[in-house]
Amino acid sequence: MQPLLGCITLFALILTGPSAAYAQPSDACLPSEDGSNPCPKTIRHPAHQPFSQMAEIGKQLFYDKELSGSGKLSCASCHDPKNHYASSGASPVFLGGQDLKQQGHRAVPTLTYLERRPSFSIGPDNPVSEEAPPIPANATGASHGAKSAANTSASATNIVPQGGLFWDGRADTLQQQATGPLYDPAEMASTREKVLHRINNAPYTAALKQLAGVAGEQSPAFRLDEAMFALARYQIEEPSFHLYSSKFDGWLEGKEKLSPQERQGYLLFNDPLKGNCAACHLDTVQPDGLPPLFTDHQYEALGVPRNRELVQNRNPSWYDLGVCDRQTDGRKTLSSYCGMFATPTLRNVSSRHVFFHNGVFRSLKQVLEFYVFRDSRPEQFYPKKGRDHYVIYDDIPDIYKNNIDRTDAPFGRDSEKNKTLSEKEMEQIIEFLKTLTDE
Repeated sequence: MQPLLGCITLFALILTGPSAAYAQPSDACLPSEDGSNPCPKTIRHPAHQPFSQMAEIGKQLFYDKELSGSGKLSCASCHDPKNHYASSGASPVFLGGQDLKQQGHRAVPTLTYLERRPSFSIGPDNPVSEEAPPIPANATGASHGAKSAANTSASATNIVPQGGLFWDGRADTLQQQATGPLYDPAEMASTREKVLHRINNAPYTAALKQLAGVAGEQSPAFRLDEAMFALARYQIEEPSFHLYSSKFDGWLEGKEKLSPQERQGYLLFNDPLKGNCAACHLDTVQPDGLPPLFTDHQYEALGVPRNRELVQNRNPSWYDLGVCDRQTDGRKTLSSYCGMFATPTLRNVSSRHVFFHNGVFRSLKQVLEFYVFRDSRPEQFYPKKGRDHYVIYDDIPDIYKNNIDRTDAPFGRDSEKNKTLSEKEMEQIIEFLKTLTDE
């Protein structure tokens, strides 16, 4: 069976790589004074078609609680369709396991807008595969362009991780991704044997066997692969995973007007000396008409504070280091990327309840304050050490702290007078972010 992402896309298009240059809005295309779009775009929306039989099976699998070890959790339990396939709970991580009391290791990411995410790679032309050259343990000698919303092409050649699914990119396809939570003892806590038993004794069993053919009849492993493929097909074919129906999408097409607050937030979002958000959260329509995903698919080490609500963090020697923990020897072979986590899409971000990989923040205001004040108000985010010192970047060992981004705006401001955004401007950016919620 072919991997779903990489050979099949929702739009049947060859997608531009994650490091490609994206033009930022020019002065001529900034919102007019009345909030309208002076240069509307034609957006390529996914076609709505009847489900394939495989996707119909995938839908039943997505909501099937009997696949879990407890018999009480389905994919939809963590990825709530009523909340854009993200978690609806206020806990920083989901509670699962056999007793539904085990903390997951990371915050639950949304499943929306994954159909266009490229496979994991490091560097512009260095895909990770068995045939690829080994990933460098230290890429500090490589050219590193600063990320700027005014010129995203400046960093296009940076040797950085990009693509892949999960917070650390450890899966390349939706088919691979499905097995991660399924077998995690802190999440759905199932076993291969239980899943096989369920898919052989479920309302969708006959249809699955029919589609699996002779190979499926003879090989339980093949039948299981077909089930995971069905889950992936459902996410590809179900429109609610990629609606592109937000107010901002309407504005891009010239059908909506931004309010004064939203308009100002959009300008700040794109201002390289202010929010500089669009440096990583790309917000322009691609040349082929595909809507923006509000991510460059890359990974960043931001020095996010340690979340002491997580049981795993009670062990002072425990660290979640993202990309370099995606493989057993990663802290040596991927040391330049320890502490890096995926840049998520900002679509539907205002409906989320926790933020960053460890769920340490509970509001967009806290997130923006972290970006603006991380380097000037360490006391707001990090524990105190002694009378006047703080343990900055307290969730990453000292040996890897050079990986943390200290230069790209709005970071790098070490005094209150040099802060990039005022309280009012942060609120305006939040108002703009609300326009990214799908209707």
